[in-house]
Amino acid sequence: MGSSTKSLLNFLSGITFVILWASASSATKIGLHSVQPLVLSIPRFILASLLMLVIAHLFMKQPIPHKKSAWKKIAIYGFFNVGLYLGLYVVAMQEVSAGLGALFIAINPVLILLISSIWFRQPLRLATVLSFSLCMVGMLIAAYPLLGGSHASVLGLCLLLLCNVSYSAGAIYFSKQNWEEMHILTINGWQTLFGCLYLLPFAIYFYNSEANTFDVGFLGAVVWLAIPASIIASLLWMSLLRKNPTKASAWLFLCPVAGFTIASIIMKEPLTWYTLAGVVLVIIGLYIVQQMKTPALTPANKN
Repeated sequence: MGSSTKSLLNFLSGITFVILWASASSATKIGLHSVQPLVLSIPRFILASLLMLVIAHLFMKQPIPHKKSAWKKIAIYGFFNVGLYLGLYVVAMQEVSAGLGALFIAINPVLILLISSIWFRQPLRLATVLSFSLCMVGMLIAAYPLLGGSHASVLGLCLLLLCNVSYSAGAIYFSKQNWEEMHILTINGWQTLFGCLYLLPFAIYFYNSEANTFDVGFLGAVVWLAIPASIIASLLWMSLLRKNPTKASAWLFLCPVAGFTIASIIMKEPLTWYTLAGVVLVIIGLYIVQQMKTPALTPANKN
């Protein structure tokens, strides 16, 4: 395969990753038009976890974890990375626009770096504080014109921030554990299933039959969020990282732009100069983190 062909394939992989990853917020909003937040999440997690576990254990012949310590790690990771993170996220998406949802998720690398410094009692670098400040200001600017209408609320913004903190804590926990050569699909499959189990009692308790319509919008959102926006996007990201981590991280800069663009086209959400200014500040914040050459530039393995 020639170098030009490889470059084209890498470019197509990067563009596809950006579109799929950024589309999750809009897909979530579409699903929420039909059903309650956790009613949307539970089938999504079941489908995604079953697919990953079938691939890992049936086709790839990966061993099922047998040590108690391994199950404990998976359970803790599932709590932060799926149960708390995506549980809060889908509830928050009732209160905010799809574009803002994508923008908030984009700052995960910055939060990971900030929380990691605090967690391990490391001196906070000026670049870290500057990056975080720029991202926060950018998100507030982008959200400002939406707060007066139906596209954003203070509660929704607070929930998005909390869910990002949960994801960052989960990412740090994951990076510090010895997974004993356990395959990533095994880890993700089981931790997603654990996250589903954590949320199931809440979904049952708050279930309201009159608030749920199991239509094409619900089915499409579940399938899209489980497969293209989660599994395929994650596989593309891992492929890009293996080929060139530095170039791969550059694709993250396009995710906030893609998120707002997709939301504008599909959800008819407004785009303003506030949106542009907010996205630019977030991208600058992400660029500062990238220049620090940290491993914190891994996006959420699912949104």
